[in-house]
Amino acid sequence: MRRQRSVDVLVVGAGPAGLAAAVSLAGSGAGTVEVLEREARAGGMPRHCHHGGFGRWGAATGPRYAEELVEAALGAGAAVRAGVSATGWSGPLSLDTTGPHGLERITARAVVLATGARERPRTARLVPGSRPAGVFSTGELQQAVHVYRQEIGTRAVVVGAEPVSYAALSALRRAGVEVAALVTEEARAQVSRGRAAAARVPLLTGVSVAELLGRERLSGVRLRRHDGRERVLACDTVVFTGDFIPDHELARRGGVLLDAGTRGPAVDTSFRTASPGVFAVGSGVHAVEPARVAAGEGVRVAHAVRGHLGGGGWPCGAVPVVADAPLRWVAPNRLVPGARGGRFVLRTAEALVCPVLVVRQDRRCLYRQRVLGTALPNRGLYLSGSWAGKVDAGGGPVRVAVG
Repeated sequence: MRRQRSVDVLVVGAGPAGLAAAVSLAGSGAGTVEVLEREARAGGMPRHCHHGGFGRWGAATGPRYAEELVEAALGAGAAVRAGVSATGWSGPLSLDTTGPHGLERITARAVVLATGARERPRTARLVPGSRPAGVFSTGELQQAVHVYRQEIGTRAVVVGAEPVSYAALSALRRAGVEVAALVTEEARAQVSRGRAAAARVPLLTGVSVAELLGRERLSGVRLRRHDGRERVLACDTVVFTGDFIPDHELARRGGVLLDAGTRGPAVDTSFRTASPGVFAVGSGVHAVEPARVAAGEGVRVAHAVRGHLGGGGWPCGAVPVVADAPLRWVAPNRLVPGARGGRFVLRTAEALVCPVLVVRQDRRCLYRQRVLGTALPNRGLYLSGSWAGKVDAGGGPVRVAVG
């Protein structure tokens, strides 16, 4: 039998965004605030990142940063429940859950989806070959090394050359694994040249994985260059990194409108979805930003949630915000009347040198912004939202393009 109860705010996901939202909400007297986390421990992705660079000054490791967030949420008065999965919706603001204490149905005045992101596995990347042992995603590798202390292998290839790829490289070295190469389809690494050079690992650019070799255990990977040339690189471990997508399954089950570009819930500048009372924030909206960015969004969504709990109306219409190629997506991706500007996050599909971002609606130019330096795929590209007040609520979609 399913036990039924109510809370004021239900946060799904105990990563940086969800926990920061809980700290702000519980600490400001928003009522009963509860955070659900399906993993055995709260803290999100930083729990598995044993390198530094976390926290306000970048001095904390990932696990320590996660512990501090959990402690802050509990100290503010929020309930943080790990090992509890939200399995579906029984109403617009009611979630069915399962966990150590059985089945529950929790109804809230506001729901915050902070479900995070996941890496696309080898199968979703359509890499042919058998299913040998020794194939990991970054998250699987970090858990195997840092949590379960498992034997990994002796020689590895890392697929990807973005920041998370170098985190995988660090985990492999911690496990005593030789790294044969980092391989990427891009023309260069998506990190600074200094960081790429400091890794002291061969970087193969313009290369894709054409096939995994081996049966019971991986024996190598077949690599293919853009010109069609192939080579086999011997290894017993391969780690597929990056290529994150929002974990949108719960949102989809609840009928929450998804954005075609980000593949996460479509949100406005206050992180409101098209479903009244449902907010979405963090890497579950746009995959994937640094933990400090996700935590900052958690603080900002708390302000919007408090406004909703205080009787603020829910906007009934919105103007879509769309990114034109070579841009892949933009978030937030809905604008409602009276929206505040804030900041928009974008991704590009190709390297852009000092691009000019142009915002238009119905052939009317709303804003231009030059971005200094080179914008790289899988890295954040940021656009000021100072133009939001110029949008015609009755007009067509707002389009962001490279001028």
